[in-house]
Amino acid sequence: MDRDTARPEVTEFPGPRARRWVDHHHDSAAPSTYVYDFVWDRTAPAEGPFCTDVDGNVLLDFTSHVAAAPLGYNNPLIMEPLAEFDLVDPLKIAGQDFYVAGDGLPGETLPGPAGLMDRLTDLTAHYDMDMVFLSNSGAEAIENAIKIAYDDADGGKYAITFDGAFHGRTLGALSLNRSKEVYRRRFPEISSVHDAPFCADRTCDPSTCSCGFFVDGVSRLRRKLDPERGHINSEEVAYLILEPIQGEGGYRFPSDAFMDEIATLTDEHDITLIADEIQTGLGRTGEMWGADNYAIEPDVITSAKGLRVGATISRSDVFPEEKSRISSTWGAGDIIASLQGALTIDAIEEADLLENAVVRGRQFKETIGDADLDGVTDIRGKGLMLALQFETKALRDDVMAAAFDRGLLTLSCGYDVLRILPPLDVTEREIELGCELLTAAIEDAN
Repeated sequence: MDRDTARPEVTEFPGPRARRWVDHHHDSAAPSTYVYDFVWDRTAPAEGPFCTDVDGNVLLDFTSHVAAAPLGYNNPLIMEPLAEFDLVDPLKIAGQDFYVAGDGLPGETLPGPAGLMDRLTDLTAHYDMDMVFLSNSGAEAIENAIKIAYDDADGGKYAITFDGAFHGRTLGALSLNRSKEVYRRRFPEISSVHDAPFCADRTCDPSTCSCGFFVDGVSRLRRKLDPERGHINSEEVAYLILEPIQGEGGYRFPSDAFMDEIATLTDEHDITLIADEIQTGLGRTGEMWGADNYAIEPDVITSAKGLRVGATISRSDVFPEEKSRISSTWGAGDIIASLQGALTIDAIEEADLLENAVVRGRQFKETIGDADLDGVTDIRGKGLMLALQFETKALRDDVMAAAFDRGLLTLSCGYDVLRILPPLDVTEREIELGCELLTAAIEDAN
């Protein structure tokens, strides 16, 4: 496949081979999302945002596997170093109990878990973070962030989350979710979790707020924490957790005024701030971390998806000193995933993909905006974390299906929002091509 000339080519979705694979898969698979009956052929040509399904259809993937494949398919900056790695068995070790290395000293061989942790502390040094706990997934990263925050709070029992939040599907993380009801229904929850409105107006200030966070110029969170009139004792708050930009909740981009207030309140009341960077981190917004776009200074960062493993990153004074207080037999032991995560960070830095995300994201927003499409009520994004909002959920769903029929993969989120997640190295031609397909899909759906 020549990435410079590739285009989507679609005959039938799903084709006969895809239908057989889907039916076979669901013989033993528990019910889950499964957005499309699209079956990627991992042995067929794929490069960048282009991939091939089992029936030979070529698609333009603007989902990046929900940001878990930030460099798309078969990126040479990942594949060429991996080719040097002599595969052994086991490739997954008891990483919290054993160590792994190559035949040289640190820094002389391809990076594994230790190399990944080095890179993560470098990337968070401006927040004074110096310690990492690796795990298998984003949900585990959140769980460990919760645990270390409770431990550090020395008796603090309250947590603060936000309307529209999504932090994972394990029970602790679910307790913090305030997005779709189906995620939490009839599951037990951590007690003493309070919530506040998340700013849905990215241009508001305290006097113009329409989302409910500011009322008469004062934030509702400030009122809740007020020592004389509030109902939450700030000294008993163990942590505040937020996504710098909400993902599943609808790609909601907060105003600077909202983030300024969060920064001020967490500082005034000495509240541990956890930034959930599982979807916003690793360059997706044009900054390495979503928090870097705002005034907040997180005490804990959680990362996963594009990192290929889960990571809870913080300061040594926040992490517990006691052994076995947090632990995971396998968490730091996925050698290949840790290597991929380290190489991903290297690729983002070496190829200047933060700048590319800013430029290509701007190109997407301007191109779709210039098309003046019926039914589109908002076009928003930072870097390559992009979204279109529609007049109705039905129109959004029709657009998503029409784009798929043309070979363009997109994803829904929130209620009536379509999210666009191209790979971080997406080219000008690929953005132009994606915009053409999306524009045609919107026009057809109307």
